[in-house]
Amino acid sequence: MTTPDITCFQVLWLSQKFIKKAVMNILILTDFNFIREPGKTLMILLVTNCRDVTTDFVVAELQRRSIPFYRLNAEMLPQASCVMNGFPKTAWSISLEGNTVCGEEIRAAYFRRPGTPEFITTPENLGEKAYMEAEWASFLKSLYMRMNDVWLNSPTAIFLAEDKPYQLTLASQIGFNVPFAQVTNDVDAVRRVTAAGPAVGKPLRQALLAGDRERVIFTTRLDCILEEDRQAISMAPFIVQTEILKKYDIRVTVVGKRVFATAIWSQEHQETEVDWRQGSRTDLKHERIKLPFLIERQCFELLQALGLRYGAIDLICDREDKLWFLEINPNGQWAWIENLTGFPISSAIADELESITRAENVA
Repeated sequence: MTTPDITCFQVLWLSQKFIKKAVMNILILTDFNFIREPGKTLMILLVTNCRDVTTDFVVAELQRRSIPFYRLNAEMLPQASCVMNGFPKTAWSISLEGNTVCGEEIRAAYFRRPGTPEFITTPENLGEKAYMEAEWASFLKSLYMRMNDVWLNSPTAIFLAEDKPYQLTLASQIGFNVPFAQVTNDVDAVRRVTAAGPAVGKPLRQALLAGDRERVIFTTRLDCILEEDRQAISMAPFIVQTEILKKYDIRVTVVGKRVFATAIWSQEHQETEVDWRQGSRTDLKHERIKLPFLIERQCFELLQALGLRYGAIDLICDREDKLWFLEINPNGQWAWIENLTGFPISSAIADELESITRAENVA
């Protein structure tokens, strides 16, 4: 699954494991995390929300390197003063509580998980509320487009790369082993896939069911598809895919020209056999591994084709040690991988952001 790719228990666990150690000197729940040294230009923009643990890792690394940055928790924008000129594209500013960031100061940017702008006073009229939400969404869209040259991954590239059927097509063209998959809302089509052998179902796009009680749709084994399932299946398309019997899962985190491959031993526990994100096992074994050269090259080629500098790729190692491509999350979580394996992912991301700033300074 692409969204979300880390469960609530993992967030809680990461918070307990990491925040006490690395964020004692960072006020991650403030409106903005702002560091600006006298005489130095503000260089790196982090666009996220105040609860994003992954960004906290990057903040800690940038602080360690004394690199100036501005953390924009987008949900706080309605409390800020925002100005954007028609031109040039760097003519914009955001000010909150005495701290200001200007477009001409930004040399690199990391689009993580921006929050939806939250209003101090929400109008009772639904039309007015919808208008306010649309105007802020439009402002953010314009802001993001003005920084297309400096993103680690641009929001546009992320949006396009999240197309799962396109991912499968592209991965197959590159040479990955890809399980048969079909997007459908036709119960007869689902039956044909399950009749051919073991199969799983998973969301095409949105895996989170919002509401009073949030729920996550995990990848699920499809056993017997009944006629009474016809109406439910017809309500929305989903992915039906041939199930690959696993030896273990693999999360490949690619940052620039660096690859961090982690085996996730999902088959050691019944509840994680189909989807390792399911359940609440904090003892799920994660292990550093080295990918074959060909697979690494294919990972780089996939990111290049998608216009990405960062990507979280999910592979499977089957019982005959053959590797299969499942999907790529162009904005996937990685903090828990660093925490469990010691892989220096936050350092690699900081390196990549610094390389963007150098390229912008030369330009």
